Amino acid sequence: MAEDLHITIGTKSEQYEALIPQIKGLIEGEPDLIANLANITGALKTQFNWLWAGFYIVKGNELVLGPFQGPVACTRIRKGQGVCGTSWAQSATLIVPDVENFPGHIACSSLSRSEIVVPAFKNNEVIAVLDADSKQPATFDTTDQFYLEQITRLIVW
Repeated sequence: MAEDLHITIGTKSEQYEALIPQIKGLIEGEPDLIANLANITGALKTQFNWLWAGFYIVKGNELVLGPFQGPVACTRIRKGQGVCGTSWAQSATLIVPDVENFPGHIACSSLSRSEIVVPAFKNNEVIAVLDADSKQPATFDTTDQFYLEQITRLIVW
């Protein structure tokens, strides 16, 4: 297991291409889910300096806050509520360029301006969502979607 993170400067794709093998090194051989989710969020937050990066884990009919990096966050989110709950309900990645224009957005932090939420699957069921927030509008795009979906597939649930 690697415990050093090498920050890459370059295009967004170049940053992800350099980060993904490092994430693999961080989680490879580690059976503890929480430790792996914590290292993934730490790596994403460190590389991209987003306002917030973390996981919400499906528990019953709610998403429950899991490992994250950033300011304190909402602890529980119902299915269909906010960006995270909507991503879960739709089983789809959501990219929100301006959270103020998302109906029902949950403002865990007033500093958040844009967001991406990527569902993680096991046996075709959403079991968690990876959430990232930025202080800047329109931070996230299909490049982030492509690579973050790859990262969620690395997790052994």
